[in-house]
Amino acid sequence: MSKSVVIIGGGIIGLSTAYYLYKSGCKVTVVDKSNFSSGASFVNAGYITPSHFIPLSQPGIITKGLKWMFDSTSPFYVKPRLDLDFLKWALAFKKSAKTSKVEKAIPALIDFNVLSRELYKEMKASGDFDFHYEQKGLLMYYQSDKVGEEEWKVGQRAIKEGLKVENLSSSEVKKLEPNVALNIKGAVYFHSDAHMTPNNFMNDVITFLKSKGVAFLEKEEVLDIEISNHSISKVITNKQKLEADEFVMAAGSWSQKLSRKLGIEISLQAGKGYSINVDKPTGITIPSILSEAKVAVTPMDGFTRLAGTMEIVGINHNIDSIRVNAIAKAAKKYYPNIEIKLKYLDNAKCGLRPCSPDGLPYIGKSSKCKNLTIATGHAMMGWSLGPATGKMVSEIIQDKKTLMNIDAFHPDRRF
Repeated sequence: MSKSVVIIGGGIIGLSTAYYLYKSGCKVTVVDKSNFSSGASFVNAGYITPSHFIPLSQPGIITKGLKWMFDSTSPFYVKPRLDLDFLKWALAFKKSAKTSKVEKAIPALIDFNVLSRELYKEMKASGDFDFHYEQKGLLMYYQSDKVGEEEWKVGQRAIKEGLKVENLSSSEVKKLEPNVALNIKGAVYFHSDAHMTPNNFMNDVITFLKSKGVAFLEKEEVLDIEISNHSISKVITNKQKLEADEFVMAAGSWSQKLSRKLGIEISLQAGKGYSINVDKPTGITIPSILSEAKVAVTPMDGFTRLAGTMEIVGINHNIDSIRVNAIAKAAKKYYPNIEIKLKYLDNAKCGLRPCSPDGLPYIGKSSKCKNLTIATGHAMMGWSLGPATGKMVSEIIQDKKTLMNIDAFHPDRRF
C-alpha cells in the first residue's frame, strides 16, 4: 500500500530519501526552511569516500584538538562554551574516541560508503539524470615523512578491508597529474573513491522529482510537531499544518531541536566547513586531500573546489576570513602555481554538517515515535552516504529488510 511521507529537510539526505520513496510508489512532500539552493549539500567537496572509514572521534583527536584550539587556522576547531548540549556532546565525543569503538565502526562505514557509491552509479545509469560523476580515486598528498607514514598505515588497513590502495612517490604522482606542479613527498592513492559536482546533482534531482509530482515546500520552517498515541499527527510550519502516514527527520544540524519536541534526544553539534571555487583552469584532474592541512581539492564541472575545516562553534553561517585564507594558503603550499584570486576568497561559502559524538549517523526509528524515521548526523560523509541513507530509510518506511545491517546507526544508542 502506498504511503504519504513528509520529509523535513531538503539536503542530500532528504532528496535521496525522496527519490527512493518516490521510486517505491509513495506520495512525497519535502519541506525546508531554505529555498533548496544553499547549505552544506551545495558547497561540500563532492566526495564519495570508502577511504574515509575512520570516524572523527578517533584515538588521539582530543590531544590534537586541545593544541588546535588555540590556532585560528587549524583544521579542527572546537569553541568551548557554557552550553549544556555542547558539554554533553563533548563528553560523549571523548568517550567515543577509543580504539575499540573505532574498530567496530570501520566495517560499517566502509560497507555504507561502497553501497552509496554503487547507488550513485545506478542513478547515473538510469537515464533520469545528467549529473557529473567520475571515479578517479583520491590522492592523499603528504609533505612530511611522518604524515606519509600515518596515511600509509590507514591505507594498509584499507587494503585489509578489501580496498585497492597504493603508496606513490612524487614521481609516480607526476605521471598521474602531468599538468600540475606539486610540492609533495608522495601520496597514498585510494582507487575506491569517486567525486561529483554537488550543485549539479542537487538541481538534477530536484527537477526530476518535481516533474514526477513530489511536492517541494520552500521557505517553510517547522515550528512545532503534534503527537498522538506515540505518533506524529501533524507537523506545523510557519505556513500550514502537514499530515502524513510517515515522517522523516533529515534536517541536518537542526534535527536535535526538532526531535526534542518528540521527547527524542539525539546528540548533535554543527560542524562548519568552508569552500572556495576557482573557476580558472588548474590542470588538476584527480581529487586530493592535503593531509597536513586537511584541505580537500576537487576538480568539478567547470571549476576546482577547495574545501576544508571542521569548526564546532554552534549553529551560524558567519564566514571567518582567517579560516578561508588558511584553506587558500594550504592549497598554495601543495600547488605552488595555483592562482587563487581575491574574488574567489570573497565568494567563499560555508555549510553546517551535523556531527554525532561517535562519528556515525543516526538512521532508523526511535522507540519513542512510531511513524518517524531519523536520518541525520552524517558529519563530513553526508554527501558520500546520501543515496545509501535514502535507500535504507525508504526500506524502513516500507517495513522491508534494509540492504545492510544498520544497528550501529540506531538513533536510540547511548555513548
